[in-house]
Amino acid sequence: MRLFGTDGIRGRINRSPMTPEQVLRIGMAAAKVLRKEHGRNMVIIGKDTRLSGYMIESALTAGICSMGMNVTLTGPLPTPGIAFLTRALRLDAGVVISASHNPFEDNGIKFFSADGFKLPDELEERIEALVADERLGAKRPSGAQIGKAFRLDDATGRYIEYIKSTIPRGTTLEGLRVVVDCANGAAYKVTPWVLRELGAEVIAIHDKPDGINVNAGCGSLHMEGLCDAVRQHRADAGIAHDGDGDRTLMCDERGNLVDGDKILGVWALQMKKEKCLRENTVVSTVMSNLGLENYLSAHGIKLYRTKVGDRFVTEKMLGGGYILGGEPSGHIICLHCNTTGDGPITALHVLCTMKKENASLSELVADITFYPQALINVAVKKKADIKSFPEIVQAIKEAESRLGSRGRVLVRPSGTEHTIRVMVEADDEKLVGKLAGRIAEAIKKTMSA
Repeated sequence: MRLFGTDGIRGRINRSPMTPEQVLRIGMAAAKVLRKEHGRNMVIIGKDTRLSGYMIESALTAGICSMGMNVTLTGPLPTPGIAFLTRALRLDAGVVISASHNPFEDNGIKFFSADGFKLPDELEERIEALVADERLGAKRPSGAQIGKAFRLDDATGRYIEYIKSTIPRGTTLEGLRVVVDCANGAAYKVTPWVLRELGAEVIAIHDKPDGINVNAGCGSLHMEGLCDAVRQHRADAGIAHDGDGDRTLMCDERGNLVDGDKILGVWALQMKKEKCLRENTVVSTVMSNLGLENYLSAHGIKLYRTKVGDRFVTEKMLGGGYILGGEPSGHIICLHCNTTGDGPITALHVLCTMKKENASLSELVADITFYPQALINVAVKKKADIKSFPEIVQAIKEAESRLGSRGRVLVRPSGTEHTIRVMVEADDEKLVGKLAGRIAEAIKKTMSA
């Protein structure tokens, strides 16, 4: 069975691969691949607020220590905080225990290399091969050679200070009232704390995690509550994270959604004004709306598209020397600030842009006009090649023929779930919905049976 997907290892808790026994072997295999003959041999482990995080953390720690590497534990901390601390503390690797936006019944494991980027495919493949190798436990260290586990008590404070260091000294958010939906996840302390320290009035919601309420009707997948709260409190903006805090979606002062595409547009234009947008280029995925591309082009900014997944966005950014990229889901990467999507930093920089421009969020996004887009997720029993189903291929061809140059069609399997995602985009909203529905029906008939 393949362990690694597009965003690490993920699955239902107490089912393979997210069982204590399997996670123990994952820890052993990772340590065997990452361990050096000389050096600290230290791995930092953070997690979100899921109940299962304690179990996974213990099994992973035991596996890593059994192979002679040491572990530093942070407790709940956003994924970007672990990426930052891995670099800042000059450790050998970072690990995040989280299933991101998934429900609490799921959990996952993401690895970062010493430079704070996700592990390259080659290392993931070596770890995966070792997990399946019956000889994994042979020649384990003993006595004083086994690893130790430590706790980093000030991890949250270190990360908060780093977030603030990404904006100019003296910047203040005084006068702004902001609602923050913490998704009962890993950022439940971080974002409210940062914004309050910078002078904003903060109304925090869904900031009381109990182990089972992460992402439950809240956060970046459920924006209705945040939009209502912004209107109710007459706030200037709303911020929503997902369970592990690497995403940010927002709403303006009117309670209107501001997605990752619009956030990218706002941040890109501000960076261009400040002459720090390298190559005047932004990287996004095939899911980004044509409206973003048109907006950026009107301001002399290029948009490159990749396959869906922040891994592919990051690879394109590093390969081309670009520093800003992201996805409509709110996974925004600014390599000036961090090596992965950073929800708190993204939110902070948008708020700072509002202050710099003396403009409301609705004014900042007013010129980003989206094409109507229909997105349908179809649950399927198992992953399979869409091209092997003639009915689906035919439905896609018919949709593309109807749209011509007026729009586009994208049908792809999810990288983390048994789901096929259907996206149709064009200048006619009714036609978009109709064509997306036909493709979704073809998928249901052939792959859901």
